[in-house]
Amino acid sequence: MLYLTTPSGATVREAMAAGLIGWMNTPAQGNRLPYGQAWAADNGRFGKGWPGADRWLRWLADHADRAADCRFAVAPDVPMDAAATLQESLPWLPRIRELGYPAAFAAQDGAEDMTMPWEELDVLFLAGTTEWKLGAGARTLVDEALRRGKAIHMGRVNSLKRLRYATEIGCATADGTFVAFAADTNLQRCLAWVDAVESQPALF
Repeated sequence: MLYLTTPSGATVREAMAAGLIGWMNTPAQGNRLPYGQAWAADNGRFGKGWPGADRWLRWLADHADRAADCRFAVAPDVPMDAAATLQESLPWLPRIRELGYPAAFAAQDGAEDMTMPWEELDVLFLAGTTEWKLGAGARTLVDEALRRGKAIHMGRVNSLKRLRYATEIGCATADGTFVAFAADTNLQRCLAWVDAVESQPALF
């Protein structure tokens, strides 16, 4: 399990450089990503970080020399709207791949009832509401994605309990903002979570 978060201070960046956690990068951060850093490229649609399609694509292109270390780049989505996300993301998935990135599709509530673009995506990103991510609908998608050899990522993971669940269902990566608050203290707690799920994964 690779836990991804924002580079909130020198201690966090040192942990990232050591490979203990990964860097969740967004267009709004303005940080220069180090070479060799494990990372993922979010699009900034959840929140206020979306720069618009042209600037987002330029941002991805500017970091393409680091694509080999990137776990995925998330296609533009419409948070909490599965149908609109499918329409929005479809044209971008092949363009992400053309830049050398694994393409991630942000699944929202109800995506399990839609025709998923399995051939166009490399990573299934569990977005949507908390209730959906932890429910049967998301689990159905995860099982199908794993059957097809796709990687799974869960967003907004900010507790050991949630990280355990993400690990149990087959997620290779997860992200959260927990470390950004009281970074030095919470970094140590986060590293303990990762160690716990890797050394003693919980069972259903």
